[in-house]
This record gives sequence, structure tokens and C-alpha cells, in this order.
Amino acid sequence: MNIAVLGATGMVGSRLVAEAVSRGHQVIAASRHPQQAATFGITPAAVDLTDQQHGAAALDAALAKADAVLLSVRPKPGQEDSIAPATSAVLDAAARAGIRVLVVGGAGPLKSPRRPGLLVIDDPHHVPDQWRAVAGASTTQLRTCKEHPYGNWTYLSPPSLLEPGTRTGAYCRGTTTLLTAPDGTSRISVEDLAVAALDELEHPVGERHFTVVTVAS
Repeated sequence: MNIAVLGATGMVGSRLVAEAVSRGHQVIAASRHPQQAATFGITPAAVDLTDQQHGAAALDAALAKADAVLLSVRPKPGQEDSIAPATSAVLDAAARAGIRVLVVGGAGPLKSPRRPGLLVIDDPHHVPDQWRAVAGASTTQLRTCKEHPYGNWTYLSPPSLLEPGTRTGAYCRGTTTLLTAPDGTSRISVEDLAVAALDELEHPVGERHFTVVTVAS
């Protein structure tokens, strides 16, 4: 499979690239400032989703030979409003290319496991005040997907805590409610999140929105 990864140099994107290549896929590693030359299985591409003048053309070129696109971009502090138009632009380009989109977003739009009817973004137990802006961006991002006319997308929400760690290859999968361990924690390594993302691309389950969490030890 030819997979375009948008945000390929980021914490999540770099793991998505590594996981895809390890499975034998060809990867178009797209980012604003590509950091590597072409290597076996990886073709770098310069794509700036915020560039209104040239961004669409660069995005179309990156997706021209792709079978699917993984979107993994995280807004800088104070630029949370950029995530919705960037996501819409990717969906527009995917529609033109006729390919599937898997958005690796945030935990904000998940339902809280503690209080029915409450989203994670509104539950301070899982989203402290300092993370509300970025959690709000992910909530807006999912809404952007739902309101877009192109329907071939899936949204992957990580658990509350996502950080570099060990690739175990194991995880628990859920749908639209945040998953927690017996001790109440909600976490996964970025490496195992990448495993879940590539599993979904290779073997789609058919759910529009899903989440994962590390397997309790």
C-alpha cells in the first residue's frame, strides 16, 4: 500500500512512518519541513497545510499516488484554530484523489467514562485546564470531519496520556468512550498507537470513530 503521512516529522507522525515501513508499505512522508532524504520505502514531500496559495497543489501532488492518507498534525499553542481548516483541506484533497483518510486526532471528543453525557474535554479528571485548548481543537477537528461532504474517513482518538515508549504491539480497542485501566489511568505509547492506526488501515473495522488504550499489565 502507498500511504501518505501528513505531519510525518512529529511525535506521532514519525512513529506512523516507521510502523508503515516496517510492514512493507511505501510511505510519502509529508511535512512542512522534511528532515530526511528519500530512503528505502520513504519518499519525503514538502506540504504546508497552512499555505493558502500553494498548499492545495503540494497536497494533491503528495496524494497523487497514495492509496490512503494518515493525518497527524498537532497545532502549536495559540494556533489551535488552524486544525479545522487543515483537516478540511486534507478531506478535500482526499476526495479529489478518491482515497481513504485516517485522522489521528485527540481524546477531547470522546465520552467520559466517569460521567455519562460528558465529553472528556469537559472532565478535568482527564483534561486539566492547561490542555483544554488543544483538546478543544480535537473536538472541532472531529466535527469538521462529520460536517465534510467526503465520507471516507475514520477518526482515531488516543487515550488521555500519549507519550513515547515501548512498542508492544498490543492494545485494547473501544469506540467513542475513553478507555481506562483498572487503576483509572488512560494511556498508550505512541508506538502502540501507530500499531493501532496501521491495523485499521490494513483491516478496516468500519467504525467512524474509535479509541485505544494500552493493555493493562
